[in-house]
Amino acid sequence: MLLIPAIDLKDGHCVRLRQGRMEDETIFSNDPVEVAGRWVEAGARRLHLVDLNGAFAGEPVNGGVIQAIAKAYPDLPIQVGGGIRDEKTIQAYLEAGVDFVIIGTQAVKEPEFVARACAAFPGHVIVGLDAKEGMVAIDGWATVTDQEVTELSRRFEQDGVSAIVYTDIGRDGMMTGPNVEATAALANAVNIPIVASGGITDIGDIEALCKAETANIMGAITGRAIYEGTLDFAAGQSLADSLSS
Repeated sequence: MLLIPAIDLKDGHCVRLRQGRMEDETIFSNDPVEVAGRWVEAGARRLHLVDLNGAFAGEPVNGGVIQAIAKAYPDLPIQVGGGIRDEKTIQAYLEAGVDFVIIGTQAVKEPEFVARACAAFPGHVIVGLDAKEGMVAIDGWATVTDQEVTELSRRFEQDGVSAIVYTDIGRDGMMTGPNVEATAALANAVNIPIVASGGITDIGDIEALCKAETANIMGAITGRAIYEGTLDFAAGQSLADSLSS
């Protein structure tokens, strides 16, 4: 299982939000490229970048910073989410050196967009689904829909997405541990990789995800824990490697 550092970008800074609230932020660095380098040196084999401004604006805002990170580490797989609403944006990110784009709210509002994107950019599209008690939430988690995360995931699997990033919005940024049971249930319901997101606090959470009764959890995104030091990234990845071997 890959441990994937999150670099959340707001106004050019590296920040973390609590439960997706833009007004509840902690700035960890004014140099996101340096932060990326820190995780690369610690052994990261993929990065998770989020354009928080872009997610709210509906178009890329921190694209320049994302391009700078991709240019600095051209051999490192990078996945990017936030404000991806059309094929033109996907094309621009891929040309900038990004490997995977994550479609979130737009995937729920316009599922056909995912199908078109997968057809146009096969192997490069990931869907991000945020859920509360199994129901998908959109618009920065402000709206909980009546759509089940499992049902939508199965649809996107048919469209050809590379993976699903699954976030339990009750856990994100709260340092309360991931929802292992719900993540494993989703992973067992589909045949595409699931990336766990939200709530990872310490190395025990990595162990719990690795020991979940599914081989389909291919990665776990971690943010606040590695910035605040409750999880040593290198130790976490080493443990995941040993438990997955």
